Amino acid sequence: MGSHAAGTKVPVTRSKMEIDTLLGAHGALRRIVGEEPGLAVVVFEVKGRRVCFRMPLPARESFLKDPRRPWKTRKNDEVTRAWEQACREKWRCLLLTIKAKFVSVESQVETFEEAFLAHIVTPTGQTVGQLALPAVAEAYRTGAMPPLLPPGPAGASR
Repeated sequence: MGSHAAGTKVPVTRSKMEIDTLLGAHGALRRIVGEEPGLAVVVFEVKGRRVCFRMPLPARESFLKDPRRPWKTRKNDEVTRAWEQACREKWRCLLLTIKAKFVSVESQVETFEEAFLAHIVTPTGQTVGQLALPAVAEAYRTGAMPPLLPPGPAGASR
């Protein structure tokens, strides 16, 4: 995994705790940091908005073969080590992603809504990203793109 978290030794439990602490420090009184099989889930409420990150976690079975020697099956302890390392890296990346978004908001690079837009939960229970991304993909597929810039004020010359 070519990331800032590659090779991390930080346990998953510590990354989860750091995410929870980070969210609390930014005013999230309601928050969940957890997982279900194959999926990391972070849900929190800040500024009257519910935000949900759902991050796929690697399947243990995907580490049965050694990528350097695909004809060789790894031993059980090697599979466990490789899988646990991949999980540590994914959780660390999620922490860094959320932290970077808060830094962006604090630095006034963007608003909270802009930084977390794709992950804001709508009244339907879907995130903005789940609703918008298919429409964006369709726009690119059909070539029916909206203008790059919105129209200026009424009566403005172009």
